[in-house]
Amino acid sequence: MDSFTRQVKSEVARQPMKNLCCASAELKAFLQMGGTITTGSGRLKVGVMTEHASVARRLFQLFKKTFNTAPEMFLYRNPRLQKGQRIFLQLPSREESVEALVGLGFAEEGSGPAGLALKPPASQRREVGEMKSRCCRRSYLRGAFLSTGYLTNPQRDYHLEIVAPCEEHAGALKDALDSFGIPSRHFERKDGFVLYLKGGEKVGEFLRIISAHTSLLGFENVRVLKGMRNRINRLVNCETANLTKTVLASHEQIENIELIQNAIGLDNISPSLREAALLRLLFPEATLKELGDIATPPLSKSSINHRLRRLGTLAHKLKEGRRDA
Repeated sequence: MDSFTRQVKSEVARQPMKNLCCASAELKAFLQMGGTITTGSGRLKVGVMTEHASVARRLFQLFKKTFNTAPEMFLYRNPRLQKGQRIFLQLPSREESVEALVGLGFAEEGSGPAGLALKPPASQRREVGEMKSRCCRRSYLRGAFLSTGYLTNPQRDYHLEIVAPCEEHAGALKDALDSFGIPSRHFERKDGFVLYLKGGEKVGEFLRIISAHTSLLGFENVRVLKGMRNRINRLVNCETANLTKTVLASHEQIENIELIQNAIGLDNISPSLREAALLRLLFPEATLKELGDIATPPLSKSSINHRLRRLGTLAHKLKEGRRDA
């Protein structure tokens, strides 16, 4: 897991649980995005897998607050991966699993497997869309991010994604984001549907919505520093380009003046052109504005440019005359 993702999830997982309805909405998103339902031989198990200890504690607290039940916790470690630890939380009994599925709107008691009739994803999406309380929609987005969310390090890019198991659940996330004025997109991947946000404004607003305020401050600080750095780079590049352009133009102008001087002499051109020619020879690195300020009386940038262009035209005619000769 990216270090910034871990930082945000650790902060969000410490948020206080104020209302039962908000805890229920957060837990619903947890199970929708990353939960498992196992049925067979009259058994029913509801569980959630996570690789983050603070997220596991959050899940435990959510089950305790919402259904007053303590899920069992199992630790899995992949010996091949140094950071392959995962934590699996599972409700211990069929009765508690039924209570959770019915209470969170995943199923209705009926004649289906394990005595339950699971609701289709489209029905679950409508229930999310019918959440009228903004705090519940915030909690739903918080639970979805804690379950399968990922954030790119803002030093590299501004990108957030949440993986949903089906398109309807991705649509439920999109509806919740739309209610806060955050447009999002999703695409299909082998492990489900990925809803994503790109851009500093959208990602920053999402962090504000899920109450990751400390992470948001750090995120905005990075954005400001990157913006300043990019602006400075643009200014430096612009200055470099202008300086290069000035040097090349000055070199061409000096070549034209030297050609005129060798061909007919500067005394044989008009005083205004002679003044411009002498200024350019004396100050080869000066800009047009600087040449105009040095002139007596001072001249505008356009006046100096006009005179140097006339010198260029004269030099061109002299070149053509030599060729004809």
